[in-house]
Amino acid sequence: MDQTDLRAPTRTAAVRPVTPQQRTARAARNGGEPTLEFADRVPYDAYVHASTLHTLQQPLSTDPGEMSFLMVSQIMELYFGLTCHELRQAQRDLRADRVWEALAPLRRAALHLEGLNAAWRGLRWMTPADFNRFRNLLGEGSGFQSAMYRHLEFLLGLRDPALIRPFRRQEEVYDELRAALDVPSLWDDVIALLARHGHDLPADLLERDVTVEHLPHPSVEAAWVEIYDDGGPQNHLRLLGEALTEVAEQFGDWRWNHVKAVQRTMGAKVGSGGSAGLAWLQRSMARVVFPELWSARTAM
Repeated sequence: MDQTDLRAPTRTAAVRPVTPQQRTARAARNGGEPTLEFADRVPYDAYVHASTLHTLQQPLSTDPGEMSFLMVSQIMELYFGLTCHELRQAQRDLRADRVWEALAPLRRAALHLEGLNAAWRGLRWMTPADFNRFRNLLGEGSGFQSAMYRHLEFLLGLRDPALIRPFRRQEEVYDELRAALDVPSLWDDVIALLARHGHDLPADLLERDVTVEHLPHPSVEAAWVEIYDDGGPQNHLRLLGEALTEVAEQFGDWRWNHVKAVQRTMGAKVGSGGSAGLAWLQRSMARVVFPELWSARTAM
């Protein structure tokens, strides 16, 4: 029995499922007041692990502003993971031709990306002088090295195998990223779906090497023009296009907010991870998510 098995009974005992009837009876016994006594851990903490979360902030300086930088970074990591979770569910639905069902996780993903964008507001106070008080202590630490952000990029179709090299010494992380590169992106699955729905897409596009970044293709653009030309209520592909557009737009906003945050806090200085910093981020924005969804609008 491993440690997970040993911990499971305590966690199960702390979070006990209840029925609506049990909740009603508990409220009657409490006279409408919340329950204040528990035999084990507080059920909320057992489920959310809040007491664990609040031990994960370990600033490297005594500067009070560093906590904002550290916690906002951790919040963003959680949002990266949550968005990936939703996009993978959308992939499973699309691979099974469940277009209508895929809309819900895509809409949730767009809302999570909206929350991710809002997280930048917590760093608007930071000037170069504020950042410089603890920046040197970060060493070569950079958001560029976020493995979960790479997973998100790979899912969205932004693929550069070179960007997983920093993780070679972290074998489990590296293997997961390598595996993510070896399977189709969400956009690859959308293109395959369009072909299954009768749109004329060439075999070399459908059978391409998914480890490299997709390049815009006129046949995919033409398919979206045709899809959007049908405004009927049963055109689920058009609804899919709009849900994907919202995801792409929110992700683009996050990248732009990143650029603005870097401009605000460090100008055009060299990045902590060794890149050109601001210039590198600006160049990376030229890589468009779901490119034919945007270019098709010119032909509509």
